[in-house]
Amino acid sequence: MSRFAADLKPVLRLFFAERRRALLLGAALSAATVTAGIALLGLSGWFITATSLAGLSAAAITFDVFAPSAGIRLLAIVRTAARYGERLTTHDATLGVLAALRERLFRGFAEPGAARALLHRPARLLFRLTADIDALDSLYLRILVPAAVAIGATLAASLVLGLMHPLFGLFFGLFLAGAGLGLPLIAAWAARKHARRRAHGIEALRSRTIDLVAGQTDLLMAGRLAAQRSAMAAADHYTGRADDRLNRIETGLTFGFGLVSTLLLTASLVSVAALAETKVITAPVAALGLLVAFAAVEPFAALRRGALELGRTLLAAKRVAPRLAVAAASEPLATPLPGCAFSLADVSAFHENSAVPALQGIELTLQQGERLAVIGSSGAGKSSLLALLSGELPASSGSVAATRATLLMQRTELFEDSLQGNLALANPEASEARLLEALAASGLLADVEAMPRGIDTLLGEGGLGLSGGQSRRLTLARLFLRDTPLWLLDEPTEGLDGATARDVIQRLSTMAAGRSLVIATHIRREAAIADCIAVIEGGRITEVSRRGEAAFEKALDRLRPD
Repeated sequence: MSRFAADLKPVLRLFFAERRRALLLGAALSAATVTAGIALLGLSGWFITATSLAGLSAAAITFDVFAPSAGIRLLAIVRTAARYGERLTTHDATLGVLAALRERLFRGFAEPGAARALLHRPARLLFRLTADIDALDSLYLRILVPAAVAIGATLAASLVLGLMHPLFGLFFGLFLAGAGLGLPLIAAWAARKHARRRAHGIEALRSRTIDLVAGQTDLLMAGRLAAQRSAMAAADHYTGRADDRLNRIETGLTFGFGLVSTLLLTASLVSVAALAETKVITAPVAALGLLVAFAAVEPFAALRRGALELGRTLLAAKRVAPRLAVAAASEPLATPLPGCAFSLADVSAFHENSAVPALQGIELTLQQGERLAVIGSSGAGKSSLLALLSGELPASSGSVAATRATLLMQRTELFEDSLQGNLALANPEASEARLLEALAASGLLADVEAMPRGIDTLLGEGGLGLSGGQSRRLTLARLFLRDTPLWLLDEPTEGLDGATARDVIQRLSTMAAGRSLVIATHIRREAAIADCIAVIEGGRITEVSRRGEAAFEKALDRLRPD
């Protein structure tokens, strides 16, 4: 239970931080709707019974029909208005809270460590932003509000019936609260495993469907199309079995509510009949009590859906909660000494959930305006060093001082947007003229001007519509829009043909005049523009050489030729 509370705490905190007044107002209007409904049914029963009895006696002349009629009309208006206001308020508040949840969750996943983890499982973010957030919709609308309203209705009904006879009100309230809350809790406990299985099954089905659609050509060529369809069918069958179990539990819960309602109403009928026979209450009051008891049972039926979705809701809260906490702002890297681009002194660093250090005992310094090539085999620590200098990978020990940097990764995302929109990500305040200058500097301006819509040309998903070389030039133009003194480049020409790669390197070298460069590479043409070369092996810097030294030329000869 404490674990569930810990998972729900950040979600509930965000709920009330975003729309506290609207959520409380919605709950109050929901309670007003139920209370007005109970009062309307009870008063109507009393009025009909009292009118019938008055018509059979001489009291018909003096019987006041106007006050009860006005009360019934007032309650009907209050119930209708409260119902309308409750639906409007609760749904508006819920949608607002869900929007805030998505924003906070996206910001949590946009943190450097989380963003890198998502590269390995990109579908996770989609499921968290959609399925899990949608599951939390039930927390307020189908669990918290119905439970609070049902308890309030029980107290109100117990008070009314207690005025007729204290024991009648007490036993009615205890039985209704115990059975009305107990049955949903039992159903929620029984359904929790199946609700989670259903959520996992739906995720698996969606993920495998996306894989089939996106990779059908590769699957067909590998002869795995039938296997992928079988995997989808298995996920669908798994989900179907969970649905079947949930439907059975819902049927049992419905039967249980029906049985409890029948027992409670039968007991209430016997009780009011006995009280009326002993003249403790009159026949109209007996009708009022019976109908109040009948109406008080209704709010508990609203808990049926919430009970079945409680397991799914708790699973969603458990998944989402860790990313909802506002992360403490990371400390900026220390400012290096004047004239220095960065300095690393005995630095070690670990990737998240890794016991093996990515970097160990790094000692490295770069002067402002100098260019450094970091070479080594795959997994040696080149990208980790760039992540350290950009502030994405925190140091576990040692001292790190670096100027403001821009990191150009080997794989840069392009979005389904215009060329201008993709460029503006690097500098939202840049004018169109500045964007065109960046395109010209990257060598892409002539291609853009040849397009019918120019810089307003729309790209498809992942930059569809541009060739590989054009895509790389576009990301290079983004880099040129970043006015930072240190540029960090991770294999900037990987995958390009020789002519395009040499042109990109030449343009990059020209635009980097006055700036410091760090290039992680295993290609000779990229390292050839450097002033010094650092060799990294197993997360350690094993050698640093400068241009003009024999070790520098030897290091270049180790690299892959153009």
